[in-house]
Amino acid sequence: MKKKTKLKETQSFSRYEFKFLLNKKKAKQIENEIKNFMILDENALKNKNNKYFVRSLYFDTPNYANFYEKVDGIKIRKKFRIRSYTDKMKENSSLFLEMKGRRNQRTYKIRTQILHKHLKYILDKNKFNLLKSLYSKKNIVINDFIYDTLKKKIEPKVIVDYYRKPYVNKFGLLFRLTFDTNVLSSPGKNIFESKGNLNFKECMAGKTILELKFERSIHPWFHKIIQNYDLMRLSISKFALGMEKSGYGSETSN
Repeated sequence: MKKKTKLKETQSFSRYEFKFLLNKKKAKQIENEIKNFMILDENALKNKNNKYFVRSLYFDTPNYANFYEKVDGIKIRKKFRIRSYTDKMKENSSLFLEMKGRRNQRTYKIRTQILHKHLKYILDKNKFNLLKSLYSKKNIVINDFIYDTLKKKIEPKVIVDYYRKPYVNKFGLLFRLTFDTNVLSSPGKNIFESKGNLNFKECMAGKTILELKFERSIHPWFHKIIQNYDLMRLSISKFALGMEKSGYGSETSN
């Protein structure tokens, strides 16, 4: 009898997230300064230019409820995405189903690793009984995803690609800075959609999205960077950018 594949339990993250939009010159200047206090994430060191590729397939309801909750700044909200670090089906690469949301000022992310061969069960509600049998009954990501698919009718809407250069704190609590560039989006139903079915558009041409993630407080040295470079905290969502570029919600946004 064939054994069931053992899958990893969920991982949870809760933190503050601040985002800033930079031009190329300012991004380079800030990156040079933070090197005095931070080091490159080990996942980036393996890759060319110390960046890694990120692809996300985002879900939303037929009336774009998740999109409008973000645009309207609803304080308590959540959405689902499938995340990969490659644009091709590779059995040995990581693949996650993630539930990301906000509770007032803090953001949270709960994810569970999925096997590539199980992707078809996540994308087909008629196979949810089989999907549930492959994961723990207490897996909140799977359970909530199934609930939202059946009750709220969420479905795949948009694919967002970008390259990330991440820095982490040398010591102490979580303090992470990521430089995200080349943000592209396309309508899509499968995270490994064939290229012929995709129509990518630039979301922030020539710009870098700087994301700051921290648990408790911002280091004094980064406060100085904010002041010296006159950084303005912005509400930037790659999901919302991708939805807008793909034309979703446009019929009700005027």
